[in-house]
Amino acid sequence: MTGEKPVASHGIEAVDNAAAVKVGHGETKVEGAKEKVVHNAELYAALAETKINPWSRTSLHLFFSVFIAFCCACANGYDGSLMTSIIAMKTFQDKFQTDGDTGPKVSVIFSLYTVGSMVGAPFAAVLSDRFGRRKGMFCGGFVIILGMIIVSTGSTIAQFVVGRFVLGFGIAIMTVAAPAYSIEIAPPHWRGRCTGFYNCGWFGGSIPAAIITFGTNYMTNDYSWRIPLILQAAACILVMACVFFLPESPRFLIANGREQEAHDFLVKYHGNGDVNSRLVRLEIDEMREGIALDGIDKTWWDYRPFLTSHNARWRMLQVLMISIFGQFSGNGLGYFNTVIFRQIGVESVPQQLGYNILNQCLSAIGALTAVSLTDRMPRRKVLIIGTLLCAVCLACNAGLSTVLSQQPADNINLSYGQGALATYFLFNIVFSFTYTPLQGVIPTEALETTIRAKGLAASGIIVSAMGFINQFAGPIALKNIKHNYVYVFVAWDVIEAACWYFFGVESQGRTLEQLEWVYDQPNPVKASLKVDKVIIDDLGRVTEKIVA
Repeated sequence: MTGEKPVASHGIEAVDNAAAVKVGHGETKVEGAKEKVVHNAELYAALAETKINPWSRTSLHLFFSVFIAFCCACANGYDGSLMTSIIAMKTFQDKFQTDGDTGPKVSVIFSLYTVGSMVGAPFAAVLSDRFGRRKGMFCGGFVIILGMIIVSTGSTIAQFVVGRFVLGFGIAIMTVAAPAYSIEIAPPHWRGRCTGFYNCGWFGGSIPAAIITFGTNYMTNDYSWRIPLILQAAACILVMACVFFLPESPRFLIANGREQEAHDFLVKYHGNGDVNSRLVRLEIDEMREGIALDGIDKTWWDYRPFLTSHNARWRMLQVLMISIFGQFSGNGLGYFNTVIFRQIGVESVPQQLGYNILNQCLSAIGALTAVSLTDRMPRRKVLIIGTLLCAVCLACNAGLSTVLSQQPADNINLSYGQGALATYFLFNIVFSFTYTPLQGVIPTEALETTIRAKGLAASGIIVSAMGFINQFAGPIALKNIKHNYVYVFVAWDVIEAACWYFFGVESQGRTLEQLEWVYDQPNPVKASLKVDKVIIDDLGRVTEKIVA
């Protein structure tokens, strides 16, 4: 970054980071030095000089903070796997007279959760912006526990769907505050892993839910489904008990005029306790420059700035694409795993629930593998290739299911069903590798600090709207056209891949504030692919940024 020297405030010395990297044509390249291509020379130079010890006490505290945000995603993932299994239980079907595991009643039970999420999202933005990310997580946990009490004591469809609405409302509050918190406290070079790990909390909830419901399915009374619903509060209790022992987001502090506290956070958690850390100087200067004290986070009702500038429109396009594509790439079929397993020949409920556990575990492996690589993999390329592979897997699944459905009932070749099952599992692995980490990373990186909570709230509304379509239309479509429903997602995934190619902005390798330059360019996609060349001496220090 170049320009005038920032004005110091609150007694913190301002430093011009432009002087940190000499600009030239490679004159400093001496014996032992080498050229390297990087996304941003200033950030690379700062990271080269500031080596954060991942096993220090402060780093472990930072990891614990990310883990508490992860628990918020666990609460969301628990519900996704929970209802998939509960709806297959005979005790639940008998209690609420659902007429099986598909149809209009099932649609209502599933979809009221997403309606609650849509209604709760704007309130979530207000809580997160006005009172902080930690209090947002706390309030979300409280509302989820309230919803849990309503559904777990339910004896009528009306009470159950009201409880589902309240659960969705609480999840919206948690899932606005938690990803914003996770990305805002992470050092730049850990950002992808921290935020990607947060989003893997879906599996931290879905796998226990699948295992619990597998066990309680053998109970022959209403506690077979009531116990899993009660345990939905477990992650929320942990979050509420721990959240006030965590540091507040430094970007939230800057946005609210508490710069000294933000500086102290950065020194402690990003600078190894060194007030002169080059990384801390870079971050605090960029935050001063990029975060407005009078931003739209101070006006709860104003969402107009998302559409009034070229910069904001491109940012919201990224949010829009990941929010829609992350929910409507065929993964919405996962709400009805037990139905899909039945349609490809798995008739036993315990066997369906067992396959649901296996599916969740395989998906988690795909997602966690991606998390470990997120800070090194280009986001845009992964989304393009991964989405095309999703289309291939679903096409194979649909084709095999079609052949299976055409066979006579007394002479079924089970190998087609096994192939369909294998390709469905493979789809979930590919999808989880491609989308699960980036569903948390892309929107939080695309949104700058003063619009982040509102942007995540808008994302929450979009995600919930797509979830509503999945959960309301899914049972009806699966009942009426069965496996042919999968073909819809095959075609759509090809369209998604094209959208990522033409409109996906690469955000890997830059600080959140440095992305401001990218989105200000006439073509942010082209600008995001621009790289810097630097000279590195034999000690690993950046000595010069090369200009063409």
